[in-house]
Amino acid sequence: MNPAPVGSGPVGVAVVGAGVISAEYLRTLSRFPDVRVVAVADLDEERAVAAARTHGIPEAGGPASVLALPEVELVVNLTVPAAHAQVAAAALRAGKHVYGEKPITLAPTEAEKLLAEASERGLRVGNAPDTFLGAGLQSALRAVAAGHIGVPVAAATVTQGPGPEAWHPDPAFFYQPGAGPLFDLGPYYLTALVALFGSVCEVAATTARAREERVVGSGPKAGQAFPVDVPTHVSSLIVFASGVRAASTFSFDSALRRTRFEITGTEGTLAVPDPNTFGGPLKLLPGGGDEWRELPVRGRTDGRGLGVVDMARALRGGVPHRASGALALHVLQTMTAITHSARRSEFLPLATQLVPPEPLPQEWDPGEATLGNGSDTA
Repeated sequence: MNPAPVGSGPVGVAVVGAGVISAEYLRTLSRFPDVRVVAVADLDEERAVAAARTHGIPEAGGPASVLALPEVELVVNLTVPAAHAQVAAAALRAGKHVYGEKPITLAPTEAEKLLAEASERGLRVGNAPDTFLGAGLQSALRAVAAGHIGVPVAAATVTQGPGPEAWHPDPAFFYQPGAGPLFDLGPYYLTALVALFGSVCEVAATTARAREERVVGSGPKAGQAFPVDVPTHVSSLIVFASGVRAASTFSFDSALRRTRFEITGTEGTLAVPDPNTFGGPLKLLPGGGDEWRELPVRGRTDGRGLGVVDMARALRGGVPHRASGALALHVLQTMTAITHSARRSEFLPLATQLVPPEPLPQEWDPGEATLGNGSDTA
């Protein structure tokens, strides 16, 4: 049963959390008539005021004052992971729909309570990542559905690098519970895998931590040491209810920066774009061939915020939104199971089953097509 349409005109949005990522959200949301950003909030109210001034937003202040604004229908929660549950719950209790950054909460039980409260109040929860709505991954979904690789059998993903402390001015939270390479980068890869193959049913993993302490490399805190409280290298095996298997590695311990996402099928291999991006390229190696072909990449490449736009359109249309709280919960359950599996040295099952989100229709924004160099239809 689809939810009923709500209201008309642009959806009034407030952004809570004016940190580094907020600028990308605000740029993206300003491009769509479906939403109107009316306020920015932060515990540091001066930072909120500066962000509002930069992006021409009329209201700024602390979270409580912004949540009280009647014109706000949807709160975009861009706070640090440890605050996700608290801020989301406050938004729901203020009668607002909420869309959050990943992970949805630190623990599945918190997310389950959040979704239950939203349901009781007749409100929606959405959550990042929304990169799977971008041109690259949507084109990959279409390529798999079109049978370009036959029946999918296995996937291999890798994301590795030295960690964010070299460029981020305040990176300590990346090494606290709710972050690390699994919870920070894992949602991009796992969300894409679930969108492609459906529910995860079983996982196994090992983890490691190269250093107990790291040092800020840039900004006003450069040279300051901070503790590492989470694993910084994770190797996982993931089994999907559809029968597909994936091997996924997430690491902040490598001097080599590398991303990889490949899907092997009965009739070929697909090289999928980095799921931390919205574009291409998308490449196909047919079975028995030795030359990759580039496939067309069509769709939006704006950046973070597409999930908010899709949620706003779904609110007005009375249809499900794609970057949903249920999807984010399943990804969180998967990451939590990976963590527990590494501690126990055993395969762990997941009980929750999830229907993956519907792909975006190609006409979602026909005026914003971005084409690859290939001539195949994906």
